[in-house]
Amino acid sequence: MRSALSPLNHALTRLDRLGAWSADIPLRLFLAWEFYESGLEKWNGQNWFVDIQSAFPFPFNLLPPDLSWQLSMWVELIAPLLLLLGLGTRLATLALMVLTVVAIAAVHWPAHWSSLAELALGYSISDKGYGNYKLPLIYLVAALPLLFKGAGRLSLDALLFRNRA
Repeated sequence: MRSALSPLNHALTRLDRLGAWSADIPLRLFLAWEFYESGLEKWNGQNWFVDIQSAFPFPFNLLPPDLSWQLSMWVELIAPLLLLLGLGTRLATLALMVLTVVAIAAVHWPAHWSSLAELALGYSISDKGYGNYKLPLIYLVAALPLLFKGAGRLSLDALLFRNRA
């Protein structure tokens, strides 16, 4: 029995070693692409925050819509580049998570719901009048490991702060 598990244990050990160096990279690439793409849409688009500014949660609802637009756009352009480099990963991730929570509250959360069953209808990618918070929720969940663990070994964070640990 022990010899039958040996190849499996060997393969899992190799996967563990590979994962220690690279498990965070797909998350960094995925989140960087998704948020940067959104930032480019804002860069090339018109400010539509004027229409939804009142739906932003406090204290973001107090900011002028033009400032909110600029902050959102620049966070979505700069933080993904930081994720790609693995530089200031936790701060960049936190900024993107705050941005996502504001977006869920202002745009993706259902306007009216009276039961958990109705709220669950908004857990979708297509908006049929019940909200559409599934995709931003996926972004939040994907960001959690980067917030808690950082960028990992293949990052500028690891290179710059290697001797501090």
